[in-house]
Amino acid sequence: MEAGNKTGIFEFILLGLSNDPQLQPFIFGLFLSMYLVTVLGNLLIILVISSDSHLHTPMYFLLSNLSLVDICFSTTIVPKMLVNIQTENKATSYMNCLIQLYFSMVFPIVDSLLLTVMAYDRFVAICHPLHYTVIMNPRLCGLLVFITWFISVIISLLHTSLTMHLSFCRALEIPHFFCELTQILKVACSDTFLNTILLYFMTGTLGVFPLWGILVSYSRIASSIRKMSSLTGKQKALSTCGSHLSVVSLFYGTGVGVHFTSAVTHSPQKVSVASVMYTVVTPMLNPFIYSLRNKDVKGALGRLLSRVASCL
Repeated sequence: MEAGNKTGIFEFILLGLSNDPQLQPFIFGLFLSMYLVTVLGNLLIILVISSDSHLHTPMYFLLSNLSLVDICFSTTIVPKMLVNIQTENKATSYMNCLIQLYFSMVFPIVDSLLLTVMAYDRFVAICHPLHYTVIMNPRLCGLLVFITWFISVIISLLHTSLTMHLSFCRALEIPHFFCELTQILKVACSDTFLNTILLYFMTGTLGVFPLWGILVSYSRIASSIRKMSSLTGKQKALSTCGSHLSVVSLFYGTGVGVHFTSAVTHSPQKVSVASVMYTVVTPMLNPFIYSLRNKDVKGALGRLLSRVASCL
């Protein structure tokens, strides 16, 4: 295939996590289980929040959006991987790969920005409690969520559109379990300089600024908590931040882990295994973190189960 000719591109080959046939049933069962737990756990969070009037607050509105994003992110990646294992067919069409590439960028960006908005929500709730309902009104909450989605969609469209202009003229084997941008750029035979510059710029921008916003919010929160005279008030403030801090640590910790692994190893298989953490494990653990460490969610879940039991 000559450079610049994309008419012959029909499919990419996703090599997956392992080429060992004996490991495929184990990988299939493990990822199917994690995917079901992710979907059911996050759906339960959304159901609990929507069905309990006590949770109709900005904090839980943002949490329900985070749960929706986690479901969508896992659904973008895991079902296709399971189908490939079950059918023993690792091929995916050029267009399907681009679609997966697009959505696999949209949802992590939304995740990052939503976590920043949630940190701002906690900052307002603890540092300006008397003005909380005025500042975090439904209009502002809706606008913030819209902005996170808008930014994510535009950036992902820009990456995908640039990728569509690349030419591929050698073996289109991707040593990964989904169509990840850096792996696609490695099999392109045309100039990827612009793609790479945009990738590093956006990764740095969307990694540094949201995290900076979270750190600034929590530095102000910590300062306010230290000034509280009531031990009960301090404990309540810390409890409302604990779950969010755990999710932030998990999200950025796994993200940094993947980039660190990519930098220190030349083994594509190790990079793929590390990527499992932020693509599959993190969305699965988020509902457990919020349900087990949040008294409001546990109380609402108990009330929901009581209503279901009374109807049976």
